[in-house]
Amino acid sequence: MLDYSYMELYLPRGTTRETARQVLTEHAEYGHWELDRLRLYPDGSRRVRLRRRIIRVSRTM
Repeated sequence: MLDYSYMELYLPRGTTRETARQVLTEHAEYGHWELDRLRLYPDGSRRVRLRRRIIRVSRTM
């Protein structure tokens, strides 16, 4: 069974598309996050949910 940890980001309405792309790219590259959901609101703000797998270590002895 796969387990994920989630992180929510809020990008305010004045955030440009390029800045939003940059923020999400940095989280993906350095934090190993992947995009789970992005919601764009009518006022221009964005709510983003990122996820990454939780790796469980099983005992071998």
